[in-house]
Amino acid sequence: MAEPDNGPLNGVRVVELAGIGPGPFAAMLLADLGADVVRVDRPGGAGLGIDPAYDVTNRNKRSVLVDLKSPDGVAQVLALVERADVLVEGYRPGVAERLGVGPEECLARNPRLVYGRMTGWGQQGPLADTAGHDIGYIAITGALGMIGPPDGPPAIPANLLGDYAGGSLYLVIGVLAALQHARAEGGKGQVVDAAIVDGTAHLTAMIHGMLAAGGWQDRRGANLLDGGTPFYGTYETADGGYMAVGALEQRFYGDFIRLLGIEEEAPGRDDLAAWGALRTAIAARFKTRTREEWTAVFQESDACVAPVLSLREAPRHPHLAARGTFVEHGGITQPAPAPRFSHTPGAVRRPPARPGADTAEIARDWQIPGLLAPSPDAPAP
Repeated sequence: MAEPDNGPLNGVRVVELAGIGPGPFAAMLLADLGADVVRVDRPGGAGLGIDPAYDVTNRNKRSVLVDLKSPDGVAQVLALVERADVLVEGYRPGVAERLGVGPEECLARNPRLVYGRMTGWGQQGPLADTAGHDIGYIAITGALGMIGPPDGPPAIPANLLGDYAGGSLYLVIGVLAALQHARAEGGKGQVVDAAIVDGTAHLTAMIHGMLAAGGWQDRRGANLLDGGTPFYGTYETADGGYMAVGALEQRFYGDFIRLLGIEEEAPGRDDLAAWGALRTAIAARFKTRTREEWTAVFQESDACVAPVLSLREAPRHPHLAARGTFVEHGGITQPAPAPRFSHTPGAVRRPPARPGADTAEIARDWQIPGLLAPSPDAPAP
């Protein structure tokens, strides 16, 4: 049955046409905020290749199995659209139209629908119809070229920067803004074109301003925030761990070199010619103790130093544990919903949706008995 009221988007209905990567993550965020998200899974799966029981990006959702290549499947999706506030799809440009569930068909059935489109290259442009992944999207925007050491190749930030920061989060922002417009007096639905290249480029706005002002060099490892300064970077410890240093401000830097124990011999931080020697001194000092020992030294100070933790270590950090930044649900340790709300808190309410497992619930709650028509590979309700 439907879950109890939870989150600021309680009452908002979302149809997600199953895909992988940024689309499901965006729909998860809407679900974490309380929206009723129905994931339309395809026979055979979406292609992620992991057990659906562990796909955390499908938590707080319900699933129905639909074959969009059949007329009955298209009719089922349009019936869901008629009762929805938002649709999210991540197909290549033109695919939804060929299937019969593009913006024209959906907005004809529901003029107040917000139709969210998640792509890498966008709906138009020379690359729009070509395949791509996160690494390529962030490469052409200049973002990837900023990350990494000056004497080595660009460092790949998993798929966090493009898929999720430049993609999913911008889609959610667009959907919520369009939803506000659709619900206003005289408002109507519209298409939100969220391209990862657009969002990632947008994330570099401050850097472009600094570049124009002469405060940023267009190369890696030569700037204030990219490891170019010896007091903003990572250093190896005696046990092979790493500490992250972000002592940008003078007073924080003072605490840093004092607690590090090089206050007397450290070259002046304002002497750019001495930065090499300063980096060497910092690195040598960090190698004298373990990560755990240095963590204790800098604990609760204003030196802006933190241990570099692994994914399995992070949930056990005292600060994150105290805040409940990670939760365990259904035997899976996972990030808790974010951000937080004082009156309408989000929560992990349901485990990852199993393809087609919620068909009967959805047919009843959304009043679409046609969903109960047999579908290929569908489990019995």
